[in-house]
Amino acid sequence: MGRRWRDGRGELVVHGGGQASVRVPLEIATSYRARTRGLLGRDSIEGAILLSPANSVHTFRMRMPIDVAYLDRDLRVVAVHTMRPGRLGMPRLRARHVVEAEAGALAGWGVWEGVRVEVVAAG
Repeated sequence: MGRRWRDGRGELVVHGGGQASVRVPLEIATSYRARTRGLLGRDSIEGAILLSPANSVHTFRMRMPIDVAYLDRDLRVVAVHTMRPGRLGMPRLRARHVVEAEAGALAGWGVWEGVRVEVVAAG
């Protein structure tokens, strides 16, 4: 099932086990330029950013530690890691998309391995 999003905004919907869904503001970065820029040079982010397609990230020139969730083609989380600035993440073979947020945010939203998320693009 192919995913086609455009650069822009939307919501990340986290479907927890038996809990109410959590909705998080989301930036969507699908162009090469937007994916390359990502969170570089920022001191914070409101919500999260989706990089697609992507199966690895780095934190060179980042100013803050981040949480990284690797998603498979069905938007199920295959791994979650916290990365300090100046690190290179290993590629995840099954990952097709990556969600980045401030360190600690993903756990607070219920994003961990095995959880399914949904991306709702704005307008």
